[in-house]
Amino acid sequence: MSAGAGVDLTGKGAVVTGSGRGLGRAYAQALAAAGAGVVVNDVDAETAQATVDAIVADGGSAVAVVAPVGPTATADRLVAAAVEAFGRLDVLVTNAGVLRDRVLWKTTDEDFDLVVDTHLRGTFTCARAAAAQMRERGEGGRIVLVGSPAGQHGNFGQTSYAAAKAGIVAMARTWSLELARAGITVNAVVPTAITAMTATIPVYAEVAAAYDRGEPLPRTVRQEHALGGPEDVAPLVVWLASEASAGVTGQAIGIGGDKLSVYSVPQELAVTYREGGWSAEAIGEAWGSTFGPHLQPSGITLPPLEPPT
Repeated sequence: MSAGAGVDLTGKGAVVTGSGRGLGRAYAQALAAAGAGVVVNDVDAETAQATVDAIVADGGSAVAVVAPVGPTATADRLVAAAVEAFGRLDVLVTNAGVLRDRVLWKTTDEDFDLVVDTHLRGTFTCARAAAAQMRERGEGGRIVLVGSPAGQHGNFGQTSYAAAKAGIVAMARTWSLELARAGITVNAVVPTAITAMTATIPVYAEVAAAYDRGEPLPRTVRQEHALGGPEDVAPLVVWLASEASAGVTGQAIGIGGDKLSVYSVPQELAVTYREGGWSAEAIGEAWGSTFGPHLQPSGITLPPLEPPT
């Protein structure tokens, strides 16, 4: 079954950043298979063109824009390319990203800035340009941002990445309010999948190798670890790009393998009051009885994994 089964995006124009390989390529191909014309974006010209060629070979329509996201000029180029090639922009997927994993005390200014500029600023500039175009046309639109479990839970060694991804979900919730009257929905996808990056994680090396060989993945991998291929994530992007999801906005939606989930908005878990305000000593006294039982864990916790045999 194709990622876009039952969804018709014929006549729609879409932009997918970071779509030369991996998850971004899967999103671009799935949108094109559903009928959308797609602007493929990557910093590498060969990988961008390879995605365009694959889409065209399958009967779809695509053009490439080779540029790093972050600068406003890139965002403007992407929107202009969609309008020029397809006459309109209906869908934006902000997938582009980089990793520079370091623990806090080893993170350089340059590494931090690169990750934040690509993920957070790149999402901001592209969404701003897309929103302006969609509002001017007056026919609504779909903006799909890409988050990460690291942004929801925190993850060791990913200061910049987790911060940027958490910010992306916050922007999705904010923009869903600001763009509602224009008929533009904004949601964040929180994907998990076997990619080149996942394959570098030691515990998943055998799983990734099995996936590359075309072997079926164990139920534990596909469900409890929420890991399948990029093609398992793409259907959510197609659905969010369609009219069927018109009533869904401001959500952070997880998908991977066999698992589909919705993340909550942070809520106050416990509340207490003290007439006249709080002293440090009074906070200490109240902490154990009122708040201690509600302390939240940090980090991504997964069940043990037995490699496929």
